[in-house]
Amino acid sequence: IDVTATGSAGHAARNEGDNAIYKALKDIVWFRDYRFEQESPLLGTVRMSVTQINAGTQHNVVPDRCTFVVDVRSNELYSNEKLFAEIQQYIVCEAEARSFRLHSSRISVEHPFVQRAIRLGRKPFGSPTLSDQALMPFTSVKIGPGCSSRSHTADEYILVQEMEEAVALYLQLLDKLILF
Repeated sequence: IDVTATGSAGHAARNEGDNAIYKALKDIVWFRDYRFEQESPLLGTVRMSVTQINAGTQHNVVPDRCTFVVDVRSNELYSNEKLFAEIQQYIVCEAEARSFRLHSSRISVEHPFVQRAIRLGRKPFGSPTLSDQALMPFTSVKIGPGCSSRSHTADEYILVQEMEEAVALYLQLLDKLILF
């Protein structure tokens, strides 16, 4: 979500203007502290993080504009539109959603594939990360080799042993699996 706070410029030494940063701060604190009511058993709560902020043009000018970006990670209990509508009820700054098309995805724990994974000693869990899976119009799972906490890091890697274990697991998961 792109968020904009608007104030009025003035000279900092003369206490002039209406500081847009101070207006943005109230909403930034709200994004940090707010908790949505519904919690997913697999994905947990909706997560919101302010990830970028920009304001000001000079050290001695009260900024008339402050923009910030909020990364929102939904769960399957909320549509993106519903989350955005709820957010707009609480913030005072102007907000614009970049997109509503990347929805949270899920698969039932009762699905035969998930049940097979459980029988093989795997524990289902949700990931608040984003992948092309969000665009798939069919039931899917995301199961990869390695440690999830190493993904999307500057030094992301997978051990050869982890890859070998993953291939063996995939073969077990898919062996004689027939889904209709």
